[in-house]
Amino acid sequence: MMGGYRGLDWGYGMMGGGAWSGLLMLLFGVLVVAGIVLLVIWAVRASAGHGGTGSPPPPPAGHDDAIAIARRRLAAGEITPEQYEEIVAALGR
Repeated sequence: MMGGYRGLDWGYGMMGGGAWSGLLMLLFGVLVVAGIVLLVIWAVRASAGHGGTGSPPPPPAGHDDAIAIARRRLAAGEITPEQYEEIVAALGR
């Protein structure tokens, strides 16, 4: 009768909203994925704390600090004078 009329299907797809519904679904999908990514980033950063103290870890001991530590260990009797000399020689002083 109406020349190819098939009910309410006017070529807009399953949702009946045309291009706008497709764009809205795409936008919603992007927002969900972005939210998941941000949640993962937040969780990783929160779990990588410094033991809960809020302060950064101390810097690694430098050359002079290593000599001072060896000297203190020698004075405390933890190492022998020969071991102390080996440490100092290994450090290049």
